Amino acid sequence: MLPNAMSTTPWLSSPRANITMHTGAAAELTQVLAQDISQRLSAAIHARGQAVLGVSGGKSPVALFHALRVLPMAWAQVRITLADERCVPCTHADSNAHLVTTHLLQDQARAAHLVPMVSQAAEQLPPLSQLVQTAGAALQAAGSTDVMVLGMGADGHTASLFPGAPNLPEMLDLHNTQVCAGVTLAQPPANAPYPRITQTLAYLLRARHIVLPINGADKLNTLRKAWQQRSNAYPVSHLLHQNHTSVSVWISS
Repeated sequence: MLPNAMSTTPWLSSPRANITMHTGAAAELTQVLAQDISQRLSAAIHARGQAVLGVSGGKSPVALFHALRVLPMAWAQVRITLADERCVPCTHADSNAHLVTTHLLQDQARAAHLVPMVSQAAEQLPPLSQLVQTAGAALQAAGSTDVMVLGMGADGHTASLFPGAPNLPEMLDLHNTQVCAGVTLAQPPANAPYPRITQTLAYLLRARHIVLPINGADKLNTLRKAWQQRSNAYPVSHLLHQNHTSVSVWISS
């Protein structure tokens, strides 16, 4: 538990105008975060007739998906997009689209519309460059993201902005006009050894609000390092050292 994270880690209290911090027990914080996201999406629907929720893959957001999917709101007016995707068919067990379909598009949220990055279900996929272009076009057609839920690995990556990626500087460049980029890692994670498509940092920061849940001591330590200064060694640091977009960090054990 990190009930006193603000007092035990003084660096969290360092002023950062566009960043807010929330700490607490995991189960309670997940419920509060789900309510916060729901309220933001409902406000967007009221203002513009629809809302766009961006989400990330992996195991970390599953509990949040379960809490969010049972909340009553106008889910039929919500489009769900992805921060990144593995280059596998959209029905593949390792795809983020499959994860979202399985864990988020259920219960009340069944009415929401998923905008996949990889729409093909066939095993044979187009070249990575073509997948990147198609994914970018789909994201632009979906509209501006109202809430983007990002994650962070213990290595400091967020979306598929991995430290050591050959094109990382380009993907982190705030002047980059590309929506998406392809990522081929020399040493990909053993549990997901696929090329990837990711939103660029510049496009991620077009979201009206970004949520960054952090869970566990190892990730809190990484967050501390990323909080100190902007560094390509911790790509998430570029999210924490910018003034384009509001970010809320939700820290639990």
